[in-house]
Amino acid sequence: MIYTITANPSIDYVLQLDAMTVGEVNRTTSDVKLPGGKGVNVSRILNELALDSTALGFVGGATGEMFENLLQQHQLNTNFTKVSDDTRINVKINAVKQNEETEINGTGPKITADEKAEFIKLLKKVGNGDVVIMSGSLPKNIETTFYLDIAKMIQAQGADFVIDTTGQALLDTLPLHPLVVKPNNHELAELFDTTFKNEQDIVDNARKLLDQGAKHVLVSMAGDGALLVTKDKVFKANAPKGTVINSVGAGDSMIAGFVGTFMKTNDPIESFHIGAACGSATAFSQDIAVKSKIDEVYQAINISQVN
Repeated sequence: MIYTITANPSIDYVLQLDAMTVGEVNRTTSDVKLPGGKGVNVSRILNELALDSTALGFVGGATGEMFENLLQQHQLNTNFTKVSDDTRINVKINAVKQNEETEINGTGPKITADEKAEFIKLLKKVGNGDVVIMSGSLPKNIETTFYLDIAKMIQAQGADFVIDTTGQALLDTLPLHPLVVKPNNHELAELFDTTFKNEQDIVDNARKLLDQGAKHVLVSMAGDGALLVTKDKVFKANAPKGTVINSVGAGDSMIAGFVGTFMKTNDPIESFHIGAACGSATAFSQDIAVKSKIDEVYQAINISQVN
C-alpha cells in the first residue's frame, strides 16, 4: 500500500480574472474550489493510474468538512485525523491578460499533542512492502523534524519512504535511504552551493545524493526535460511539446507516477517514463492530470540513456 501524508491540506480557491488591480474591487471570470495539498495531489494521480493509496493528514472544522467533500468527488481512500482547528484556505489568483499568478496561503490549524498522537497511531500498521510519501508544508506548531521522525519510525517497521522537500531537510533524510528524491536543477545546485555549466555537472551532483543514501534521484529541468540517475546509469526524458497551464502539482504528479509504477513493476526506467508523463500532463492541465492526458503525453516522451 502507498500512504500519502499531507500534514497541512487546504481548500484551494482558484480565481481567474482578466487583470487584477490592487486596492480596487476586482471581479472574476471564473472560480473553482479544489482539494489542495501535495500528498493529496499524489493520491489523485495514483488514482488516475488505478493504483491504490490511502491519504492521511489533519483536517478540521467546517472547512475540513468541505475539504473531505471535495475529495469524495475523486473517490480517494482517506483516513484523515480530525482536529479542532479549521483546515486552511489558500487563494490563488490568475490574472490572464497580465500573465501573473498570485497566491495567498493560510497558515493552517494548530495541532494538539493528542491529535498528533492519534495521527501517529495510524502509521503503526505500515510495514514491509509499503511506501509512505510525505510532502507539503507543516501546520504552524508542528516541529520541523516531523517528517524525518516519521521516516525513522516507518523505516524501522520495514517500509520505504519518500520525502518531497529541499535543502538541509532533504540531506538529513539521505542516511535513511529514501526510495527516490526529486530536486529540480536549481534546488540541486543550491544543495551543494554551486552552479551548473552543463548536463554532466547536474549528473555529478545528483550522484552525490546517491552516495549519501538515496536509492534513485530524479532531477526535473523544466523545458530541458528530466534525468533519472541510478547507481550505474543515467537516463533522460525529453520535455514534450505543450502549453504550460498549471505548474502546481507537476512535481507531485511526477513522484506519484514514479513511485506507483516502481511499486508495481520494480522497473526504474518505466517508472521514470510514466512519472515524466504524469508531471508534464499536469503542467498541461487546469488541474491534476487525468488518465487520458497522461496516456497522450506518455506517447510524446522518449527515454534515452545518457553516456
